Amino acid sequence: MRALVTGGAGFIGSNLVDALIERGDSVDVVDNLSSGRRENVSERARLHVLDVREPLNGVFTDLKPDVCFHLAAQADVRVSIERPDFDAEVNVIGTLRVLEAARAAGSRVVFASTGGAIYGECDAPADESSERRPLAPYGTAKLAGEEYLLTYKRLYGMSNVVLRLGNVFGPRQDPHGEAGVVAIFLGRLRDGEICQIFGDGKQERDYVYVGDVVQASLAAAEVEGGVFNIGTGRATSVLELYDLCRKVAGSVLAAEHAPARTGELQRSVLDVGKAERELGWRPETSLEEGLRRTWDWIRA
Repeated sequence: MRALVTGGAGFIGSNLVDALIERGDSVDVVDNLSSGRRENVSERARLHVLDVREPLNGVFTDLKPDVCFHLAAQADVRVSIERPDFDAEVNVIGTLRVLEAARAAGSRVVFASTGGAIYGECDAPADESSERRPLAPYGTAKLAGEEYLLTYKRLYGMSNVVLRLGNVFGPRQDPHGEAGVVAIFLGRLRDGEICQIFGDGKQERDYVYVGDVVQASLAAAEVEGGVFNIGTGRATSVLELYDLCRKVAGSVLAAEHAPARTGELQRSVLDVGKAERELGWRPETSLEEGLRRTWDWIRA
């Protein structure tokens, strides 16, 4: 298969690129390197330093990929609140640029969307038919991107797939970034620094290991379309997560509490039954095992 991965120099994208190459696919990467790193990209993949907000028809026409995995995004909820116009430029206009180029080249698209930011507060695990109630512009922009993919499927017959991801963690997540609490916790524990927990720490999330997300993405490329939750179906509080991070890091450092942040959900957890039934996918990596693998990478 010939694959194009937008955001392929980033955390999830570069892990996906490695898996594609490992199974023998031809892989090209589109990334503007604003947050992705050139060194994340395998030497066996071709990197095109481009921004998805720019017209992409040229690179799609030249490559004619069978599938485009669209992971390039503005992924910080706080940035979306402070700069909703910028968030929409990347996550809506950027997605539309990818779709237009893919349509012209005859490519299908697998879109990395978000579960928690789209469903809003979850009293129970949300399935794909649950009400969508974004609390921040990031979730709204991702939802708009989803609707464009589904519209293009209906209008042009494209085999587009949407993956609503839980809170993804694992190797290559930036421990110095604003997003990714696992990487932030483990990075600070490595450096002997105090971690901050915003609010009371009882906020619950569905933490899914990046290797499992990669396998879900590969499975999604083989189906004719649809929307699928990709998580674990298990909710873990920030307090529980921090205790597990301390365990794998062998640390006794206590965290300090800081004021709660605007737009932050209290509970987000995904029902992944549809992905199990229709993609033949299920999460294989436990939270603790994923944290150990992430710790090994962060301290290396």
